[in-house]
This record gives sequence, C-alpha cells and structure tokens, in this order.
Amino acid sequence: MVQLAKRGYTLFITLYVLMHFVVYFTGGETLSPVLSLFGLTAFLLGYFFLPMKQAAISLLLLVIALIIHLTAGTSLIEATVSGFTVMSGLIALLLIVPTISWVLEEKPYIEAVINFAQNLLNTSRKFYFGMMVITQIISYFLLFGSIPMVYGMIDDFLENQKGEVWENYKGTALLRAFSLTTMWVVSIPSFIFAVQALGASLGLSILQGFVIAVAGTLLSVLFSHFQERHYGVDLTAGIQEELAKIEEEKKEDPNGNRDALEFGLLFVTLFGSIFLLNAVWPVDLLLIIPIVIVAWVLLYFIVRRRSSAIAENGKTYVGKSIPNKAQQFSILLAAGFLINAVNQSGYGEYIIDGLFYITDAVPFLNFLWVLPFVVIILGFIGLGPLTVIVLVSGILQGVELPYPPEIVVLGITSGSVISIMLSPLILPSIILSSVNKLSIIKNGLLFNYKYAIAFYAMVQIYLQLFVVFFM
Repeated sequence: MVQLAKRGYTLFITLYVLMHFVVYFTGGETLSPVLSLFGLTAFLLGYFFLPMKQAAISLLLLVIALIIHLTAGTSLIEATVSGFTVMSGLIALLLIVPTISWVLEEKPYIEAVINFAQNLLNTSRKFYFGMMVITQIISYFLLFGSIPMVYGMIDDFLENQKGEVWENYKGTALLRAFSLTTMWVVSIPSFIFAVQALGASLGLSILQGFVIAVAGTLLSVLFSHFQERHYGVDLTAGIQEELAKIEEEKKEDPNGNRDALEFGLLFVTLFGSIFLLNAVWPVDLLLIIPIVIVAWVLLYFIVRRRSSAIAENGKTYVGKSIPNKAQQFSILLAAGFLINAVNQSGYGEYIIDGLFYITDAVPFLNFLWVLPFVVIILGFIGLGPLTVIVLVSGILQGVELPYPPEIVVLGITSGSVISIMLSPLILPSIILSSVNKLSIIKNGLLFNYKYAIAFYAMVQIYLQLFVVFFM
C-alpha cells in the first residue's frame, strides 16, 4: 500500500509540475482546476506514507486555513481551486533544482577548486573565509545539500585535526555561510519567491543581499578569530600541516586545475543564462530558472557524450528522491492554501495593521525592526525558512507597505538567516549535527547566538539608515 501510494504521489506531483508549465504558456485558465486537482491528489496521497511527525506541520496549516475560510464565509470549493495552484511554480523549482547535482557528481569539481586555491587558504582566517565562500557557491547548485558535501571534503582534508574547537571552526563556517545564501542566491527558492511575491527588482535584491552577505562573512571571520583565542588553539599550524601533505598529491593530478576552471565555466554559464534570460524574456523567475536548469543539465551531458547518464539519474531521482520530498511539498501546498485563505478573507491586512500598531506604540520602533522576528519566531516552532518566507511574503503580497520591496525582502531574509543559524528544528542544523555528531543546540544556538545578535544589529543599521536618508 505504501509503495503504491509513493508511486501515485510521484505521478501526480510530476503531472502537477508539468501542468503548471502548460497553464502558464497556454494562458489556459480553464486548466487551472486540473492543476488544482493534481496538487490536491498529490497532497492527499502523501498522508498514506508520511509519518504523523512529518505530516503534522502541513496538517496544522491546513486546519488554520479551513478555520479562516469558515469564519470568513468564503467558498471552500473556490478556495480549493485557487489555493492549490499558489505553490505550483515554487514546487516546480524545487523539483528541478536538485538535478544540478547530477553534473557535480560527474567529476571531483569541488576538490579541484580547493586544491587550486590552497595557496590562498594557508591561515585559519583565510581558510575560514574560503570555507564560507565555497559553501555559498555550492549552495547555488545543491541548496542545503552543500552542508554535508563541503563538510565531508573539509573533514577529509583536516582528518588529523579533532576536537570541539575544530568542529566549532568547521560547523559555524558552513551553517553561517548557507544561511547567508538565503539573502542573495538566485537558486534558493525562498529568496526567489520573496522577490517575485513582493515585486522586487531581481538585480537590486541580489546586489543588496550579496553586499550584506559579504559583510556577514567578514563579521563571521572576525568572530572566528575571537573563538580561536577563546579555545587557545593555533588552528593555522594544523591547517598548514595538512596543506603540506596534499602538495605532493596536487603535483600528481594533472587534471586538477582543468577541473577547477571547468567548474568556474559551469557556474558562469548556468547563472549567466538565468540573468540573461530574465533580462530579455518578460516571464516569472520561477518559470525561467527551471527551464534554464533543465536545458543546462541536458546540454552538459550531451556535450560530454554521456546521454545515458540522464536516463540513469532520472530513474533514480523519480524512484527514490521525489517521494522523499513529500513532506516539503505537502507543507508548501498547505501553505499555499493558507496564503490564499488569508488573502481572500482580508485577514492579512489585519495582521500587518497589528504589527504597525505595535511599532507605532513603541518609540523609535518601526516595522523593519519587527519583521525579522516574525520569521525567527516561526522558525523556532518548527517552520522551515522556505515555509516561513512563503507565508510572510504571501501575506505581505496583498498589502501596501511604505517601504521599497527590496528593503522588505532584506528584512524578511535577514530573519531567515538568523532562524537557520539558531533554530534546533530546521533542517540545515539537523543535517550538520548528523555529520559532525555534536548536539543540534550546540551547533546552532550555543555556537551562533552572539554572531546572530551582531548580524541582526548590522542589518538593522543598514535598514534604518536607508529609512532615514531615503524615505
């Protein structure tokens, strides 16, 4: 029964994504009920094999949405038709982005990049900075899958360096780096959804988020310096010891530099294509990115004359990976239903008015001070950054705000950064703890709370100065 449900789920979520593209390109609003039917069927099939613990959040969101519809007196039939189409673009993106990993598995690209740059990584500060940079770059391709991948490579490189000081050194770099990507990386679904939902400029949002991410990276490097002094361990000596060992291995690998340059070319072609297409084709980003990724992956294997690998990877992905995404997709479908309920009922305006009332009642407080805490608090009750940003952005989408959308995007995503670092209930922290064997509380809250406070202050200084000088 479970296997049959998983096969049915895979079929209907795939049809849901395909129908999303059909509805968009044909402009066939008459097909929207079919899109909703596929989404609703996949949503219900998920509960035949999801454990109650994994199904709890989506059920909670569904119940809240139903209560809103019942109290507001809106039509449940119309709500179902419109509510289960809200997340189609985002689910299409989430279904297609992981195929990028097929390319990275073809060659040891990441190891080649680290070996190529080893002369730039010969001190503890430089190596820490390098870990954060490479994690953010790999996050373009693998999302939070970058955490175990980069950790595995760094752990192999530092195989003789053990102890909490080294786990703090590696863990904080990886977790902070991934959290910062939610402010600017174009393939991070939560970032793209916020940009599109709020009508922000992609270029300005990426530039602004990138600048803050660079500042956040440098701030993290500074904190790592004080942490090293706190532990009283010379990490530079350990790093240089390991660098000396791999120098000979580098000489024996004539293709290392070539693979590193090939990786750079892959990075530029993928994300350059997204920016170019976005500039010349006036369609939604949530549509452009999946199309570019599919074309890029197919072209890579065709050029390498490895077309058979497409079928091999596709078979594994459909059979194993798609059913494993049932929890995430169920939460998103329920979140879309809830967003539709809040917007149809008009309750979204009441929520935002309530936040503005609180900020008006407290001197020197404005909406941008509070906005990140909405994301942080929801993160601590178990909602992941994607779900939270989808909910918050979806509600704000129907409300007129007195701030530029790019500023609101930064306010929301800065809360996401802090939530990822501190919440023990969010997947990146759980994944990191599974690989470094430290507790989730220690990896997240204990190692990062001081940095999170400083980061929040830094972002707020930027936001408040913008309000003072440009509003």
